[in-house]
Amino acid sequence: MTVIVRDLRLDVPDETAEYARVRQLTLPYMLFTPESVRHLITNSHPDAHFRSLVAVEDGEVIGVAGVSLAHESPEPGQGFLNVYVRPDRTGRGAGRLLVRAAEEHLDAVGATKLYAWVLDEPANRAFAERHGFTSGRPAHFLRLDLANGALPPLLESPPGVELRSAADFADDPRPLFELDAATVADEPGMVPVELTDYDAWLEQNWRHPLLDRELTTAAVVDGRPVAFTAAYTDGAGRYTTSMTGTLRSHRGRGLAKLAKIHSLHRARAAGVTEAFTGNDAGNDPMIAINRWLGYEICATEVRYVRTAG
Repeated sequence: MTVIVRDLRLDVPDETAEYARVRQLTLPYMLFTPESVRHLITNSHPDAHFRSLVAVEDGEVIGVAGVSLAHESPEPGQGFLNVYVRPDRTGRGAGRLLVRAAEEHLDAVGATKLYAWVLDEPANRAFAERHGFTSGRPAHFLRLDLANGALPPLLESPPGVELRSAADFADDPRPLFELDAATVADEPGMVPVELTDYDAWLEQNWRHPLLDRELTTAAVVDGRPVAFTAAYTDGAGRYTTSMTGTLRSHRGRGLAKLAKIHSLHRARAAGVTEAFTGNDAGNDPMIAINRWLGYEICATEVRYVRTAG
């Protein structure tokens, strides 16, 4: 059969579901649903030049790729391409064709450096290296069994600290945006991020279909959120934290741990059975918090990089 690569088409019945299915099969530690795929495509910032590519064989989606510019980075020309092929459909050339299409697109929109996440497995690493990529920083996926595992007991809030859910900020989420922007700027990684566009944050983050505002939890001091954990759920018993952080001026007080343990207890009470999170391998403070919560490393991926062209 011939494999063709094209853009994902929202007008093709079930194609977003097939895209999400490939992502779940290849990276089950992240949450993807047809709704989140559609949201990603329709709400990506124009400066990202985002494309969702699919590799199709005999009418079946067997591979996918997300391709974009890191438009929120202060360093221009940083391009992302992340390729995933169904484990039972490898060896058909889908990955190679997806990489080629992604590289051509990023070259056309001015990328000078390309980054790709690669699972830390021999075949995946070899594939990236055959395409000229070299390994960079590793990161871990962590899993917590909420159905059978034990959570630490709830922590008491320190004096002057109040816990609130994101739902409490529904009328004005800007304070959460400002907290997100301040903490993501400190997050370790190879591509720095600066969040400056509040309207884009509203569309892409605040209105994300998987964002669970009741479980997203912030520690508030003098009416201002100073630490938080952002929770996503898929409606099928799975939960993930996409970001956890604390303002520099309030670190060392255990506020991120406080927000996260309360979010997890409420998640379990709401019927969540499986929780995931991710950490840069050098983020020792956050890894320590997640270990205390009971998370265990379930997979590692490595960010690969090469010069464009």
